[in-house]
This record gives sequence, C-alpha cells and structure tokens, in this order.
Amino acid sequence: MPDLTEAFLELVRLTSTDLSPDVEASLKRAREEENSGSAAQSALDTILENVALARQNSTPICQDTGTPIFYVQYPRGWSTTELTQQIRAAVAEATKRTLLRPNAVDAITGKNSGNNLGDPAFPTIHFEEIEGEEIIVDLLLKGGGCENVGAQYSLPNSQLGAGRDLEGVRKVVLDAVFNAQGKGCAPGVLGVAIGGDRGSSYYASKEALFRNLDDENTDSELAKLESRLIQDANQLRIGPMGFGGETTVLGVKAKSLHRLPASYFVSVSYMCWAHRRRRMTVRGDETNYA
Repeated sequence: MPDLTEAFLELVRLTSTDLSPDVEASLKRAREEENSGSAAQSALDTILENVALARQNSTPICQDTGTPIFYVQYPRGWSTTELTQQIRAAVAEATKRTLLRPNAVDAITGKNSGNNLGDPAFPTIHFEEIEGEEIIVDLLLKGGGCENVGAQYSLPNSQLGAGRDLEGVRKVVLDAVFNAQGKGCAPGVLGVAIGGDRGSSYYASKEALFRNLDDENTDSELAKLESRLIQDANQLRIGPMGFGGETTVLGVKAKSLHRLPASYFVSVSYMCWAHRRRRMTVRGDETNYA
C-alpha cells in the first residue's frame, strides 16, 4: 500500500482552512435573509470575511481547530495499522505548521501533548473495509463549543411530552437547539441519529454531518422531519451567534438505526457555522479532494 502521509496532510489543510462550498453558500443565503444593519447580519458579514481570509492565507477558519475525526473506507488487504500511523504523522505535522491548534489534553494530568496526538483516541479514526481499489477518507474537525451543546435523549421524555415517534424526536431536537442558544456558534448544522445504543447513536449522529447541506434524505419520512426541523428551529429566532435573527440552523441531517425494544435514543450532534469537513479519494496515483 502507498504512503499517503502527504495526502492526509493536504486533507487536514483543506479542512482547516477552506470551508466547503455548500456551507459557504448557505451562510451567504442566510446573510441575505437577515435585516439590513442587524446584529445577525453583521455577525454573518464577519463570518464570511473570516472564511475568505482563511482561504486566502491558508490559515485556520476558527482558532479552535477541534477534534480531528476521520472516517476511512479502505480496500481489502490494506493495513489499518499503517494507515493509522500515516494519519497520526500528518496530524502532528499539521499541528507543527499551525494548521491545527494543539488540542489533545490528558484528562487526568491536564497536560497538552503539543502535537494533537493522544492514546488511544486522539485523533479519532473509524475504519470500514470496502470493495474496490480506492480509499475514501472523510475528515470532520469538530470544535469544542459545538461539541459541548450536543445532547442525547431517551424516549419517552415526560418533561418534554415526547413519545417514541418522529414527533417525539422533533421535540427533543428542538429542545437541544433551544438549550444551546448561542453557545454552539450558530448558525449550526444538526446531525441527528434515531435508535441504536448510546455509543452507536452518537457515532451515527456525527457521521450524518458529512452529508451535503443541499442533498435530500433518501428516506421520505426522515426528509420531512429534516425539513420541519429546519423550519421550526429557525422560528426559535436564536439567530447567528445568539444575536437573534432568521437563521439558527443551516441544515439538519438525520439517520435511523435499529434499536433494542427497551431503548429509544435520539442523539444530536451540533456543528457550528465553521462546518469543516472534506473528503479525499485516492485511486491509484490520482488523489482528489471534495
């Protein structure tokens, strides 16, 4: 298998410094929907100026470069041990070049490793073996502020009047958005997982964040839920950075998982406006980024 360290490094650079086109376009549309001269529009102007400068100067979009979360789909026969070593080397080099802020802090000692490497789960790497000869790597940089306002609910929830159905899911997701207020650096993107166990549900909620903001869920019921949640969340008028306004969320992406009869979990992963995610695809000698 090839040494992809430099390719991984470029993936990190792009993710950290160059906001995905669909996210930037969504932010621009949100700006046009805010009242002229409002605090919400001013916040979005500052955000968009920052996005342009980060791309121009190849500097991080946000000072909190977050937890690097890699989803790696690899061909049969490739070594996940070698891929892990290459990814970790790329992350350490990216930190050295200030494309990433040193964020890996030992939970017991409080010591920062200085290079974004910590054992065993920093950076986070998920592997899946697939058919074919190409390797597909998705990277999400998940900031601490938005991670802090993520939430998980167990239905039914009597306090919110939420039962074990999609209406109950809608109620708890809106509760998560309301509780976040401006602390998640709105306007945000919501990854929602319905079902699974506590661990798989959170995993799936973050995986949903890799979907393009402009796509439509292939499940018609989930598509309706996503559309309704965008509408309802924006009616909360929390607005950009909590200043009030028309846009509280840019998108909602949901997926469902099988669950135990006794459990009905709903996990909400909140992503800030700096929705940093990119994909790298390697086929032979050709490497593409999207």
